[in-house]
Amino acid sequence: IGLLVAGIVSLVQQERLGWTARLDHLLLDTFLRASAIEPRSPNTLVVDIDDVSLAAIGQWPWPRYRTAALVSAIAAGKPAAIGVDVLFPEPDRTSLVTVQKAFKRDFDVDIAFSGAPPGLQDNDAYLGQVLSDVEAVGAEFFYFDHTTTPEPTTGSDFRFTETGGPLLLHEASGVLRSTPQIAARVRFAGFINNQSDPDGRLRRLPLLIRHEGAVHPHLALATVMRALGIANAAVESERDGAVIRIAERRIPIDDRGAAILRFDGAPSAYPSVSALSVLNGSVPASDIAGKIVFVGSSAAGLNDLHSTAFDPQFPGLKAHAAMAEQILVDRFVREPRWSRIVIPVICLIAAGSMAVLFISGVGATWMTLGSLAIGVTPLLLSIMLFAQGGRFVSAGAPVIVTALLFVTFFAMRFSIERRQSLMWFKRLENARQVTIESMAAVAETRDPETGAHIKRTQYYVKTIAEELRRTGWYTDILTPEYIDLLFISAPLHDIGKVGVPDHILLKPARLTPEEFEIMKRHAEFGREIIFSSARLIEGDNFLILAGEIAATHHEKWDGTGYPAGLAGNDIPLSGRIMAVADIYDALISRRCYKEPFSHDKAVGIIREGRGTTFDPVVIDAFFAVEATVIDIAARYQD
Repeated sequence: IGLLVAGIVSLVQQERLGWTARLDHLLLDTFLRASAIEPRSPNTLVVDIDDVSLAAIGQWPWPRYRTAALVSAIAAGKPAAIGVDVLFPEPDRTSLVTVQKAFKRDFDVDIAFSGAPPGLQDNDAYLGQVLSDVEAVGAEFFYFDHTTTPEPTTGSDFRFTETGGPLLLHEASGVLRSTPQIAARVRFAGFINNQSDPDGRLRRLPLLIRHEGAVHPHLALATVMRALGIANAAVESERDGAVIRIAERRIPIDDRGAAILRFDGAPSAYPSVSALSVLNGSVPASDIAGKIVFVGSSAAGLNDLHSTAFDPQFPGLKAHAAMAEQILVDRFVREPRWSRIVIPVICLIAAGSMAVLFISGVGATWMTLGSLAIGVTPLLLSIMLFAQGGRFVSAGAPVIVTALLFVTFFAMRFSIERRQSLMWFKRLENARQVTIESMAAVAETRDPETGAHIKRTQYYVKTIAEELRRTGWYTDILTPEYIDLLFISAPLHDIGKVGVPDHILLKPARLTPEEFEIMKRHAEFGREIIFSSARLIEGDNFLILAGEIAATHHEKWDGTGYPAGLAGNDIPLSGRIMAVADIYDALISRRCYKEPFSHDKAVGIIREGRGTTFDPVVIDAFFAVEATVIDIAARYQD
């Protein structure tokens, strides 16, 4: 069972499904939050076209010349590189060239403008020229659901070689770039695709995507490479997995080309300035100099907000800054390739340890403490690996294996112990039954003619009691447990006969009054015999009811019975039921002093005793089950 559970959980974990994936994500988010460090000297700056900028300058999209002015103002501060997180796929409608084309198309009218410099007649070309002059990194977006035909003049100067074997990179079927007037002038480009996990949370950025045989970088990676003055990089394989080597820097990625985002806190941890402030000249050049600047928008209306471990609305623009920051300071988190083998092995070790713990038969307390230790050990190892080398080897699967086996084994232990308890209880029941039957057999040896009398009266009593309960009488007393105990105790009703001398007990003729007085004492003898044994038994005592039956089954409803002369409901219910069963069976049985009566004659005598000798309610129940009584008498004949 342990190996089966470990195998299934390991398989599910490898496929990143179900609770294993949720627990892995929870652990990663927890580790990231616990290890976050506010950057002291951030290497990045975000220029945010925020809601304030949009409200002051105009709604998006801005005229391209205004975007060009923003990029030029940033470039004046001498940044290390500029990454533009904005796509311009449609021509600028405010461009003079675009207006001329629109009038020609819609009205077949040729219009001309005077006084405008040639460079400002096409806003797209103007922005493209500005981006080219400052060597900014432009944006592109890859499609995976349809194919596009890229412009032949577009492309990027970045080149990646794969020296450690080809990766399983995402293969894009199409690409969206800015207008040809812009894209043709931009030498450097990076894609802006993001990769959220199935729960909708952003934890990784795809740094590489393959398109038409070429490997393309993410905007964050491309902008860092531009800042370092490096256009060529290599993808290599190391012990922990694949890396992107940029000069001396090594960026760990998975086989799909994605890297874990190690945020250093909430969005506020990454410095940003408003685009409006840059255009107004209120941002000192020292705040820009030497830094990697990302230009984009965090405005809610542009829908570039992502759920992360630190904030449910983390701007994608600042996610670029976070990735660039961790590349520059070499502070990565990676899932080692060997974890795919290590995690199943740890699951198997945890399962084996749980199995040994279960088989050893330790108590519940040690089972719980041992399981806790087995589950916590992988977690501590995971924390240690993360703290020392930024390696995330999730303890989620081993913890789930331990938890599942703890519940399973505890249930099995409970089932086994319950079965053992039932067996012990059954043996106890058997011992109790044997004790009663042995005591009853003592009475039988004194009066051999009674034969199966004990067995018949036992079933009569049970049948009458069940009928009383079915018809709603004495339900507070006649519980199923009470009826079972009544059935077990009934055979001892005449145990007191062992105290009656043989010449009276076995006398074939009618007893004299003096002899009858001695015979009547068998009820008291029975109570004394049973109660003397009952005092030696602790807890619930089945002999108490047996003693009650032995002492009262000769009492009569009208108070003329013996030994105590009890009447009505003062007679215990067990004695009232036993009285009917005992007298009926005595009537239909052969005795040394009489021949057996027929059933009809016996029930006639019983009926005459209703309300005098017998409880009327008990008599009514007796006659309601008359057919069953006849069957019992026939089944257990002497």
